[in-house]
Amino acid sequence: MSNSSSITHFLLLAFADKQELQLLHFWLFLGIYLAALLGNGLIVTAVACDHRLHTPMYFFLLNLSLLDLGSISITVPNAMASSLQDTTAISYAGCAAQVFLFLFFISSEYCLLTIMSYDRYVAICKPLHYGTLISSRACVHMAAAAWASGFLNAVLNIANTFSLPLCQGNALDQFFCELPHILKLSCSHSYLREVGLVMFGAFVFWLCFVFIVLSYVQIFRAVLRIPSQQGRHKAFSTCLPHLAVVSLVISTASFAYLKPPSISSPSLDLVVAVLYSVVPAAVNPLIYSIRNQELKESIKKVISGIVLNTGKFSIRSSGMTSMMPHCRPVLFLLFYNF
Repeated sequence: MSNSSSITHFLLLAFADKQELQLLHFWLFLGIYLAALLGNGLIVTAVACDHRLHTPMYFFLLNLSLLDLGSISITVPNAMASSLQDTTAISYAGCAAQVFLFLFFISSEYCLLTIMSYDRYVAICKPLHYGTLISSRACVHMAAAAWASGFLNAVLNIANTFSLPLCQGNALDQFFCELPHILKLSCSHSYLREVGLVMFGAFVFWLCFVFIVLSYVQIFRAVLRIPSQQGRHKAFSTCLPHLAVVSLVISTASFAYLKPPSISSPSLDLVVAVLYSVVPAAVNPLIYSIRNQELKESIKKVISGIVLNTGKFSIRSSGMTSMMPHCRPVLFLLFYNF
């Protein structure tokens, strides 16, 4: 028996026992991580530098890309380092930090996706009031509320979880420090407070889910009333990427936490954890850019500017030159009056 005061580190679940398979997982994770960094980094740069994208929809997309970068950077680099070093140990403080940051980014992202559904609802169902309801000040307030909600949820959960005595050892059946697996290590009589907090979080999750569903019911009803086929296509093209991202996040997370115990196994849990914690951050940029012509053109300008100016100190590309006067530092863009 052990308690939290005597635990100095946790043991994570390894992807494989053989060194060759560990190296394979390292290269696979490296490819996914680089794809996520490239895709989300290009979106952040394109939105920051192209004045045509200084609109509420792209402002929220920039925040989503930042959250994706944060969430995947919490889990994947540590998993790659563990594969290279052939170790599964993570310090107590490192595990607490990983839980806190992962909860922060994931919770903020889900709140932001809910806000983005409201943005699409107002744009399609109440277009005449869009400038009033989704003003620049309202966008900043809503984005700040999403980040603050994620931070509050992470603080409450981390404070409650790591104040519990851990009596079931220090081995976690996951490749990163995850809240439910840490709760499994706590004493059976002492985790009711944290379970209550988790249940409250689940209630908020389903409340946001219902809001998203109702928003899209209204959106589809409004789109089907549009007389022209071109108008319906344009309306759907602005909603489908967001709906695809929401479906990906909710389906993978729901399966991870709601799958029946009869089909649960360490290998399956590992695969499902990768699906909901790693894959969305890498796939989201592709989903948002594949049918968005404005965003694709801006990303092409960014790429051409990087390629043409590699090794130079000044930007001479005409496409990038026209974009650079509109660039703002990313942190300032969060409060940018677009």
